[in-house]
Amino acid sequence: MPASERALELAQAAAQAAADKKAEDIVLLDVADQLVITDAFVLASAPNERQVQAIVEAIEERLIGLPEKAKPVRREGERSGRWVLLDYVDVVVHVQHSEERQFYALDRLWKDCPRIPFVDGGSAQTEAGPDDAARDDAGRQNGAVQNGAARDGLVRDGATLARHDVA
Repeated sequence: MPASERALELAQAAAQAAADKKAEDIVLLDVADQLVITDAFVLASAPNERQVQAIVEAIEERLIGLPEKAKPVRREGERSGRWVLLDYVDVVVHVQHSEERQFYALDRLWKDCPRIPFVDGGSAQTEAGPDDAARDDAGRQNGAVQNGAARDGLVRDGATLARHDVA
């Protein structure tokens, strides 16, 4: 028996929330025929602990905001931020650091399970178009240079602060 409609709804919402936070390698698996405890897995990864936490927070916010609110019945791994598991009963979400994702290879472990199609619906930035986003980034960087921030080797780009070597 394939995953329930509710499981598919939760999995898609979780995957989109993860995609909006730039999660990498998002995979949705229908594990209903293999497991009795859940219908679907959502797998996502990120290159650092901070991004893992941001993805987890975004998923929780998105699912609590659904018409039929969903709160995880269990959370594991939040403290370390290397592999966070969110158990929504119908769906189990795994957000892993890229190194853990490669080492534990859940995709390979559950390779016999059918994949649930997921197409990134995009965020507001995607709707504006890639050219608009590139112009916006260039404008912020030029503004930082004009404001003198670059002379100290700091350039503000969105919500991140990057340090660049300045001669």
